[in-house]
Amino acid sequence: MTHPFLDLPPLSAARFASVEDRVARLLGTEQDVVIMQGEALLPLEGAIRGTAGPGTTALNVITGPYGQTFGNWLRDCGATVIDLAVPFHTAVSAEQIRETFAEHPEIDFVSLVHAEAATGNTNPVAEISEVVRERGALFYVDAVASVGAEPVLVDAWGVDLCVIGAQKAMGGPAGVSAVSVSARAWARMTANPGAPRRSYLSLLDWKERWLDGGRKALPHAPAQLEMLALEACLERIEAQGLDAVMGRHRAAAAATRAGALALGGGLEPYVHDAREAAPVATTLRTPAGVVASELVARALAADPALPLAAGGGALAKEMIRVNHYGPDATAKTVQGCLAALGAALAEQGLPVDLEGARRATENAWH
Repeated sequence: MTHPFLDLPPLSAARFASVEDRVARLLGTEQDVVIMQGEALLPLEGAIRGTAGPGTTALNVITGPYGQTFGNWLRDCGATVIDLAVPFHTAVSAEQIRETFAEHPEIDFVSLVHAEAATGNTNPVAEISEVVRERGALFYVDAVASVGAEPVLVDAWGVDLCVIGAQKAMGGPAGVSAVSVSARAWARMTANPGAPRRSYLSLLDWKERWLDGGRKALPHAPAQLEMLALEACLERIEAQGLDAVMGRHRAAAAATRAGALALGGGLEPYVHDAREAAPVATTLRTPAGVVASELVARALAADPALPLAAGGGALAKEMIRVNHYGPDATAKTVQGCLAALGAALAEQGLPVDLEGARRATENAWH
């Protein structure tokens, strides 16, 4: 029995390299790009463990749960970590970064999440990068949620380690991910005696066995189906145009925010300032007395395919996420989510304006 996903010819090294080149173009970089054979946590952890150690002083920005994870990894590597945490309903500012450098001039590593899909905020990486460059620190950016939804400009921003995944705004697979690595970052890894070697986490292994050999022989069997899916989603973005893809995400975010405000029922944007709200997903705060996870469950009972979720952990009580990314960055999806939430709120006796929400989403989209 044959199947289109089975019995495929092996993925060649040349084709693997061509996908890396397409990722590099997407990120606007001439740096080395390595596609790692696992979900984005693989290069996120590998990049930190490769470049950080007992001699590192890291400024770790926390605007959501991933920033907390990065701080844990950095401490585990023996780095001195200075956490800069801001409320999850806002973003960090370049001035806050500058002030932290003034207090701790020894900082030589900065870790930052560009967009936090979990909390719905996005950080001004372009402005922050200017401060980081002035200080000469190594700049590590998690752009998993932002790539495809808003600009990610690795070389223009001077990002030394930029990790992306395809499963959100790119509308691709979760099983492979990529990291761009600057010459400075490679030098930091080479000089780091604690950098993983002969390990699935090792970026240096990829450099020596893949990049330094001219990308002629893959170091191990690739995740073939995921690589083909990544190639397909890159082709789709190229065909649609990156600006158009990002435009859909901006429109979806604006429409969701406007529609939620018009809907009523006590829903309000979780991120207070629209300028700090991520285009990849919109988070909403539920009114007092309404548990977000229960409201989402009622909304999904009518249509389980809607991209709605409650916040994680303690946020499950008060936060709803509208995950309007990838193929769900459409007006129809936004309107469907708000209609389902409105119906669930109405079931609890709260006043809602479904027609007002529909008009607001249409007006905001255009």
